[in-house]
Amino acid sequence: MLTDYELHKQKKLEEGRLAKRKKIARQALLWFPILSGITIIVWGMIYLVSREKPALTNDSAPIEGAIASIALDDQIKGNKDAKAVLVEYSDFQCPACGFYYPILKSLSEEFGDDLAIVYRHFPLPQHKHAKLMAYAAEAAGKQEKFWEMHDLIFDSQKKWTNQRNAEDTVLGYAELLGFDVERFEKNLELQEILEKVDKNYQDGVRAGINSTPTFFLNGEKISNPGSYDEFRNLIINAINKPAA
Repeated sequence: MLTDYELHKQKKLEEGRLAKRKKIARQALLWFPILSGITIIVWGMIYLVSREKPALTNDSAPIEGAIASIALDDQIKGNKDAKAVLVEYSDFQCPACGFYYPILKSLSEEFGDDLAIVYRHFPLPQHKHAKLMAYAAEAAGKQEKFWEMHDLIFDSQKKWTNQRNAEDTVLGYAELLGFDVERFEKNLELQEILEKVDKNYQDGVRAGINSTPTFFLNGEKISNPGSYDEFRNLIINAINKPAA
């Protein structure tokens, strides 16, 4: 049984806790409208900024031209004079690029000479094997098999993505595809290839690209379609659009 002193002490503690809770409640009521107002202002600023479109500068013009036109060293699937030219800035280790890979392959098969697909490298810094895979595809291109390596890399993306060292895997792919493996291995470090991958990336950055895949259809950036049919309709419209 508690003594009078202990009862008095317990009562004081409960009164103290109650007073503290009331103080916290009063502070919450005081700060709630202030924080709400700040939140509304911040969201309003974000909304306004998101609606603004950056003005084009003189520096951006040649980059847009480079994106719209096919370069001599571009990797092209299909007819380079096709009515629809789809440029993809891509990362071999990017899951979203892996998602679009079979879609693009089917579109190429369906549209044939009416569609040209241009692959450009945009290896994201957070993907540790992305550059190696870009070099491997370009080294394969030196033996006229860029697209074969491109397809094999994407088909097996989930297998090599988490490997500690993917170079042995790449050399295995070269052997599987019937390459001159020694030549392929030397080309992996060829300065010309390293510079090409870096130039693709830097051109993309200067054009405002910050994610993969990013698509340009007949020189115009498009939002990534949500399905095969949506992508197909965009290409049909590009093919049927009268020449300017």
